[in-house]
Amino acid sequence: MVKEWQMELPKLVISVHGGIQNFQLPSKIKQVFSKGLVKAAETTGAWIITEGINSGVSRHVGDALKGRTSPYLRKICAVGIPPWGIIENQRDLIGKDVVCLYQTLGNPLSKLSTLNSMHSHFLMADDGTVGKYGNEMMLRRNLEKYLSLQKIHARMGQGVPIVGLVVEGGPNVILMVWEYVRTSPPVPVVVYDGTGRAADILAFTHKHTGDTGELRPQVKEEVLVMIQNMFSLGQKQSSHLFHILMECMEHRESVSVISTLTFLYLNLLLHFLVSHNNHPPVFLGGGSPDAWSRPPRPRHPPGNTFYLFLSCWSLSLQGLKK
Repeated sequence: MVKEWQMELPKLVISVHGGIQNFQLPSKIKQVFSKGLVKAAETTGAWIITEGINSGVSRHVGDALKGRTSPYLRKICAVGIPPWGIIENQRDLIGKDVVCLYQTLGNPLSKLSTLNSMHSHFLMADDGTVGKYGNEMMLRRNLEKYLSLQKIHARMGQGVPIVGLVVEGGPNVILMVWEYVRTSPPVPVVVYDGTGRAADILAFTHKHTGDTGELRPQVKEEVLVMIQNMFSLGQKQSSHLFHILMECMEHRESVSVISTLTFLYLNLLLHFLVSHNNHPPVFLGGGSPDAWSRPPRPRHPPGNTFYLFLSCWSLSLQGLKK
């Protein structure tokens, strides 16, 4: 990616996880999410990673990037990693070293998804399946692990920090948190409380889990009911997911819960998480604490591999083969 697309190695990776189907965020929460995410990416030089589709949490990330106040600020690299088999109009994307038009308006009757045009780069995961999610997660985690091994401070030997961000989401998001916090070293996870489903269950359980890592019996029953109702699961499936949730809470020191009141300071929280996660302190904003909240020095107008043209956009594909 650095070689083919001339991307700068990130100082941080914000891996956003949430629902793949469309969901509504209250206007205040959406506004704060947009401002907080963009500010965090701009001040830290982060890459944002999502599924890259035009629905669910990826669309909310795209809306956040669309609402940036100035196009002359530091370019934000937003990398979408979807399964090839769920992409609408995928024939338009086949080729090597070509520029092609991609239609972002999908068929409302189709079960496939279009790509979100506010993402700057895409990596497609193709395992031969059609209409199924899941195979992209292995590619995504492998990329994150590879990036974590790339040195951004050669003298200190520090790799690129990875932070997971949870906004809404289904059962698979809880499974991803479970994988993150059990990794060695663990990947810090930030949960945005109030966005719904998985995020709210994680936040509620985190709040009521003591230092012993256990819940009071009445709270346990409440969490089980939340799992059943939010995910429409049976008792056996709910109990299994609850067990995974409690294993996440055994590593609750790697999970941070933030609300609308504090999300605007996401960049400060990311700095704290990274600099205290078995790494030497590093000021991601540019070398001093006051730089965390100071916008970066304007550079040249940002380029982009996407060029909007009415309802279509042009995508420069390098090395993508089918």
